[in-house]
Amino acid sequence: MSHPHRTADAEHAAPSHGPSVPRRRLMLTLLCLAQFMLILDVTVVNVALPDMAADLNLGRETLTWVVTSYTLCFGGLMLLGGRLADAIGAHRTVLAGLAVFTGASLVTGLATGAPVLLTGRVFQGVGAALLSPAALSLVTTSFHGEERNKALGVWAAIGGTGSAVGVLLGGALTAGPGWEWVFYINVPVGVLALAALPALLPRRTPRPARLDLPGAVLVTTGTGALIYGLVKAGDTGWGSAGAVLPLLGALVVYGAFAAVERASRTPLMDLRMLTRRPVVAGAFLMLVATALLIAFFFLGSVYLQRLRGLSPLRTGLVFLPVAVATGIGAHLGSRLVGRIGSRTTAVAGMVVAAGGSLPLAWLSADDSVYAGLLPGLVTASFGLGAVFVTATTTALAMVAHEEAGLASGVVNTFHEVGGSIGVAVMSTVAAAGIEHGAVGGFTDAFTLSAVAAAATALAALALVPRGKPRPAGGPHVH
Repeated sequence: MSHPHRTADAEHAAPSHGPSVPRRRLMLTLLCLAQFMLILDVTVVNVALPDMAADLNLGRETLTWVVTSYTLCFGGLMLLGGRLADAIGAHRTVLAGLAVFTGASLVTGLATGAPVLLTGRVFQGVGAALLSPAALSLVTTSFHGEERNKALGVWAAIGGTGSAVGVLLGGALTAGPGWEWVFYINVPVGVLALAALPALLPRRTPRPARLDLPGAVLVTTGTGALIYGLVKAGDTGWGSAGAVLPLLGALVVYGAFAAVERASRTPLMDLRMLTRRPVVAGAFLMLVATALLIAFFFLGSVYLQRLRGLSPLRTGLVFLPVAVATGIGAHLGSRLVGRIGSRTTAVAGMVVAAGGSLPLAWLSADDSVYAGLLPGLVTASFGLGAVFVTATTTALAMVAHEEAGLASGVVNTFHEVGGSIGVAVMSTVAAAGIEHGAVGGFTDAFTLSAVAAAATALAALALVPRGKPRPAGGPHVH
């Protein structure tokens, strides 16, 4: 899932005729292909996790970090990537991010142990954070009028298809040439794009811009400490020093981040945006929806392969209807938001997600996968798909037009970080099931999912503004 993040380069660059139409379309194809890789790598590893664990002797904590280290760096550094595109040029930032991501994918596939595997995932996230906002900036400034709307529509569609293809491709590659190929497959695609893009990308003179490196380091460190504390809680208990100290440290670092952002002339995140009710509502919905959906992929993959003995390919096929349901829910949600309003759509989506999660709390080891697990996941994901769209439209359509880029960056950050937090929390709750193949750990996690979705539905009643989004007219709030 991906939502537009418009940098200042995209907002203020003067229109340019640029390359010919065929060259622009080829550029768009390659940039979308690169973005597809980034989104793919959020979900493609989930089905490969049990095979990775067996080959590299990885425990639950390490498996959690295989997923979260990527989304943590992707989300935590995305705003910095947008600023860097302004400072050195979007075309340079795209190529640098693509090179880092491609090289890191090769290193990750070659890993023979946890240190190299996790280092590779971290640098994949760094490359993604550089590439994604800069690539969207180029798409936005290279196309104009109706052509731009079509280009952005193609870009937005990459998110849903990337997540859907990720689970299926991960299963096929793991069952075929091996789990390493979920990373190796990025290498030829990245090399092809690196060879072709330099001749296609427009070059614009960058404007001098100060980079908020302290802010980027602090927000990423704080989120990393938060996730580490959540993961450790599953091993040492919620009251242990190993869990409490990182969680307290995260609060301190977040406080320092807020102080730095308020004092900076060019803050990474304008904290005043978080005083806007629509943006807060959209970011909150995005955080919870992403946390639940990515946790479903993570938990479901381990459950199906470790407890039920399914092959990676069959696991990928089981998840395909889940991914499709998410897309259908998003399509329906986009229509409902304009007809019945953001608040009603958000509440309804979360109620459906809670209703789908609740039967999973009573799963047993003897239940049929197709009659027990799959209907609940499909139903929950359908509801979450509608929430994704509601989160984006609430945050972007109900703020002033000139602030849409900043609001988009905030929501994007909560999207990626939400995936990290969701996996960390749910893997901690399901620790016994993941380590020992006990169904009780998984049902506890699914129970928490149902409670979280129901609580979010109640919170949305108070938090999400009433009324229908009006993109051109600013807020329409009662």
